[in-house]
Amino acid sequence: MKDHYRTIIILNVLLLVYSLSGVCSKLAAGEAFLSGRFLLFYGIVLFLLAVYAVAWQQIIKRLPLTMAYANKAVSVLWAMVWGIIFFHEEISPGKIIGALLVVGGIVLFAFSDRQEVSKKEEGEEDQCP
Repeated sequence: MKDHYRTIIILNVLLLVYSLSGVCSKLAAGEAFLSGRFLLFYGIVLFLLAVYAVAWQQIIKRLPLTMAYANKAVSVLWAMVWGIIFFHEEISPGKIIGALLVVGGIVLFAFSDRQEVSKKEEGEEDQCP
């Protein structure tokens, strides 16, 4: 179970990295096409997405696919944080409510999945001679 939680933490760090690719993408869009800064930001986007793609494959080996995809919704929260920090965007009450609903859904899903795993483990113990 300890490895399970560690994998979820790693997944969320990975999603933070993934969300930074969106920041760099938006920064690249504000630069002149093929300028040095455009190429720098675009290169960072490609690097972050490559890291994400490789790490994502390792994550889905260790977590149920449904749980991994459910946690991807955390990217919404990171996007809000980066919007405030880098782009000075304002967060409306509707966005906050939406983000809370996303987090609530993830928490509910995680607990329901944990209960399902516990039931399977109990069933396996009953089958031992």
